Amino acid sequence: MDVTISLIPYEDKVILHNLIQLYRYDSSEFDGHALTKHGLYSYKYLDHQWTEDYRRPFIIEVDGEIAGFALIILDVPKEYVKLSNDEKTNVISDFFIMKKFRRKGVGKKVAFILFEQFGGTWEVRQTESNKPAYSFWKRVISDYSNSGTIKEQKLQGEEWNGPVFVFES
Repeated sequence: MDVTISLIPYEDKVILHNLIQLYRYDSSEFDGHALTKHGLYSYKYLDHQWTEDYRRPFIIEVDGEIAGFALIILDVPKEYVKLSNDEKTNVISDFFIMKKFRRKGVGKKVAFILFEQFGGTWEVRQTESNKPAYSFWKRVISDYSNSGTIKEQKLQGEEWNGPVFVFES
């Protein structure tokens, strides 16, 4: 199984928009996202993926077939993250693997690629009720850090409600 990630060019933003529809549908049972009156899920940061230098939209492919996406934010200043004491932190903003490719090591491989490519401090958040995401990230980060220091804390407030992992890559 050949797993690759590549940046999504602006010209292909419709691909990301379509994948976000699947992602929002899939996660709506955990985060309560609702359809607009046009039958779509909104995502206010779509264009930001190409207009803000610190964002990176990646498409994930398995053997040449689209398998999901990863949206990351690089070098987030200290005042915008909750748990890291470092000057700048990388954040997994959104991460989606289509059901057909889950439980086959695709998500773990993609996470490892991203952690290696963009070294430093990482913050990974999960929605409080999304137990599958929590289990996935706890396992992946533990495997990656190989018993390194991982901070875990639950945040509760207007900006975020749920567990957060912080670790070094």
